Amino acid sequence: MAGFPGSENADLRHVAKTGRLICEAVERVIDGKSDVVRLAVTVLLSEGHILIEDVPGVGKTMLAKALARAIDCSVRRIQFTPDLLPSDITGVSVYNQETREFEFKPGPIFANIVVGDEINRASPKTQSALLESMEERQATVDGRTYRLATPFMVIATQNPVEMEGTYPLPEAQRDRFAVRLAMGYPSPAAEQQMLDTHASRNPLDDLEPVTDAGAVAKAIEAVRSVHVAADVQRYAIDLVTATRRSPELRLGASPRATLQLIKTARAAAALDDRDYVLPDDVRDLAVPVLAHRLLLAPEAHVARRTAVDILADLLRTVPVPAPSVPPWGAMR
Repeated sequence: MAGFPGSENADLRHVAKTGRLICEAVERVIDGKSDVVRLAVTVLLSEGHILIEDVPGVGKTMLAKALARAIDCSVRRIQFTPDLLPSDITGVSVYNQETREFEFKPGPIFANIVVGDEINRASPKTQSALLESMEERQATVDGRTYRLATPFMVIATQNPVEMEGTYPLPEAQRDRFAVRLAMGYPSPAAEQQMLDTHASRNPLDDLEPVTDAGAVAKAIEAVRSVHVAADVQRYAIDLVTATRRSPELRLGASPRATLQLIKTARAAAALDDRDYVLPDDVRDLAVPVLAHRLLLAPEAHVARRTAVDILADLLRTVPVPAPSVPPWGAMR
């Protein structure tokens, strides 16, 4: 592999292969959703978190469980309900009568993959218990800070806000999710295949791990070495800046969104067996990375516009830099 300065210790050779194996394993459980599965693996390798929003019964939780099973990592599931407390997520210190000391009992947040099922059924106070863990990969309980495992990923599912008994996610919570994706209904052919396979057995029972936590951690480290040229960085900044200036948006994307856009673009390039990012990588990820962070102005609501519609217009107006291959880079 041709290298660039500072990349001697990076090993990108196996990232694409590992990503392909994970995708193939998950697709044996999730029929007909290859784009969704690839995006989920991209977020995993970029150290991000996923918010899956869709109606009940389309496989949101199944996708999360299949991804966790494929990489053979520790996984904990949190069923969010209105009476769930923050300590139910982070853990609690319990007094031990024998030792006469407080012992920390870790909560489900201490796992490689944390599946938050129906996150918007809990109160905003409980949802906020995830903020520190998602951003800083640590949890503070009773004044003590505990580091989380590596890799660490939150895969949260939620039903649309219009569904009865749900709370909208706070802006700070949404901003910590790298992408929001929707499963969508399966095609008739995929649904027929689901009836043939899922009706008789649970496909998760047949899913064998294709990698492990250590290999995933090495792949994440390798992805960080993917080169991002100055013009590609500027393109990402221009896209985010356009959301802040749009009269149709009350709140544009944050600097964290710019960082997530670059990090996911690096992972997408690595999965395509490249050691550099193209403008198309940024463009293709702009909607899933940015749309859920935007707040529409009242006029946009009246016009029945969506964040996706507005981003589509901005993608047409923001100039795309000409793709260029770095002198050390080459398609491999």
